[in-house]
Amino acid sequence: MIPRRRGTRRGRPAVLASSLTAVLLAAACTGGGTAEPRPTTGPTTGTAGSGGTLVVFNTGPQRTWDLQRMYIGSDVQFAGRTFARTLTTFSSGPDARLVPDLATDTGTMTEGGKVWTFTLVDNATWQDGKPVTCEDVKYGISRTFAQDVITTGPSYVLLYLDIPTKKDATGGDVPAYAGPYSKEGQDLYDKAVSCTGRQLTLRFKAPWTDFNLAATYPAYAPVRADLDKGAASTMSIFSNGPYQLEGSFDPATGGTFVRNPAWSPTSDRVRKAGPDRIVYTLGLTPEEIYARLLADKPADQAAVTSVSAPPSVFGQLSAQTELRERTLRTTAPYVDYLAPNYRSKVFANEKARQAFAIATDRDAYVQAHGGPMALTPTFSMCNKGLPCYRETNPFGAPTAGDPERAKAVLTEAGLTQPVPITVAYRDWGNLPAAMAALATGWEKAGFDVTLQAIASSGYFAAIRSPGSATVDAFWAYWGADWPSGSTVIGTVFDGRVNITAAGSGSDFGYFNDDTVNKKIDETALLTDPAARERAWGDLDELIAKQGGHVALADQQFVFLHGSRIAGASTNALLGGFIDLATVTVR
Repeated sequence: MIPRRRGTRRGRPAVLASSLTAVLLAAACTGGGTAEPRPTTGPTTGTAGSGGTLVVFNTGPQRTWDLQRMYIGSDVQFAGRTFARTLTTFSSGPDARLVPDLATDTGTMTEGGKVWTFTLVDNATWQDGKPVTCEDVKYGISRTFAQDVITTGPSYVLLYLDIPTKKDATGGDVPAYAGPYSKEGQDLYDKAVSCTGRQLTLRFKAPWTDFNLAATYPAYAPVRADLDKGAASTMSIFSNGPYQLEGSFDPATGGTFVRNPAWSPTSDRVRKAGPDRIVYTLGLTPEEIYARLLADKPADQAAVTSVSAPPSVFGQLSAQTELRERTLRTTAPYVDYLAPNYRSKVFANEKARQAFAIATDRDAYVQAHGGPMALTPTFSMCNKGLPCYRETNPFGAPTAGDPERAKAVLTEAGLTQPVPITVAYRDWGNLPAAMAALATGWEKAGFDVTLQAIASSGYFAAIRSPGSATVDAFWAYWGADWPSGSTVIGTVFDGRVNITAAGSGSDFGYFNDDTVNKKIDETALLTDPAARERAWGDLDELIAKQGGHVALADQQFVFLHGSRIAGASTNALLGGFIDLATVTVR
């Protein structure tokens, strides 16, 4: 069995408009060993429209800037475009794709994906002028294994690196390497991750054929061992990118970033580094952020935000020409979906699951949730523009559902109607109204629906727990970590690694199908990126046809920026946020 990724997820995270599919397929399909020649000259800081102070608004408080603990999309995007370079990254613009960053190419895959090698560039430096070395990358990756110190970040590497396991105090299997602080099992890590000059080699237990996409994450970024403060590194920032922190960072209010004089544009093909300074401002509500952006006073004219607009301002953004010109809309990297519970008495019946899916009124859900500006209907669980299944409903029903046909299918299930079901959802935003709209369609189809609201802060922990077994279906959302269906289909629907005595893990509906599991293993072995992503799409469709998920809608981001901002565009491969690599201040 291919080891699947049971990471520290928070219900992350569907698919972009079909017009972008070809572009994003190219991103997903940048395979190992593809050399990307570097420019002999890079962007300078004196280009037209550069300079000035960029303001970035966010809500906060800041959880961490520790590279191996970071897992929030807007944090990953900001760090990766300003102070933290990675082995690979995504380029900007409409043709965004995987490109080299600290490595000379996008990596070389051998042994069917069990071994990856990267050669580091020779002109990347830290803010004190010291070179970024292969040993720095090796050390950064090692920090994730110190699970008693480095928490909250992605933990894929714990499963995949070719390091033996041992039993912990509870009898569970954990890596025999305990990280760089205790150095327990250091020899095992040194065999799995090694450096020969500037060449980094990683050895995995099983093929990780899309690792070069995963390598865009800061979890695989370099860290200087001599500067590592361990548990005290939460707000530590030591730059190898175009900006460095000035003074300290306050997690409640923010901090200021200035140019890193040691950064060389000739070694960096992606970051244009237009502004001279970036003031990262925290402590504002979404409503306060958009009140300031709408007012566009001089102090806020050079501001952007990674916070999507609240529904209360949608009307203004559409009504005024000047505001429309400052507004960016894009599909967010998240899909809202329903997970029927295979352990419930009702949805253990496949016909009942099919009837539930056929009766689901996605149009009503979208409208009640906030309108098409907030959500767009979909039938796929994939995300970040992946070319997964999404063209037709698996049961041929319209987006508004088909209650009459659903009722007929429910009759075939042999259940006495009305069939009582309980559907749990997160008590958050407009979801109560959206779920009530769905319940209307389900009841027309012969279900007797009880909606169970669960407090927002503890929602995902609650639905993962064994006590949720009496619930018939769960609302959830998810999004791809990088442009591969492996981080959706493989992560959410592999019951072998999700389902334990402690609950469902990320497989909220306890989906566990032998055929699907076998195909997950087969798909993970595919070395051709295009074939691999098509196979994830086939699995997406197969699961949907079984009623394993009912995808509701793609979430959409709506961003407003100040009137002095130029070069602003969103980047689907970076989570859909405004790409700071190209932003300038006029």
